Amino acid sequence: MRPNPIPPKLGQESVWDYPRPAVLQDTNKHLKVICNGVVLAETNRGKRVLETSHPPTYYFPPEDVKLEYLIESSRRGLCEWKG
Repeated sequence: MRPNPIPPKLGQESVWDYPRPAVLQDTNKHLKVICNGVVLAETNRGKRVLETSHPPTYYFPPEDVKLEYLIESSRRGLCEWKG
């Protein structure tokens, strides 16, 4: 079954217009992660990964993440693009 993309509206992007293989872009958007009222990460220097049929994935520079709120995990993941 082939996808039937919905055309994007003004100011929107379509995941079907994103490239394959994935690309990494700088973004100067204000990115912020809040959990239970605590700011865990905040930046204007983020990156985003764009890949066909996937929503954008945003990444924070390590120095803009408050590591004191994170707990190290033994779980690991592997992405074909990001390693």
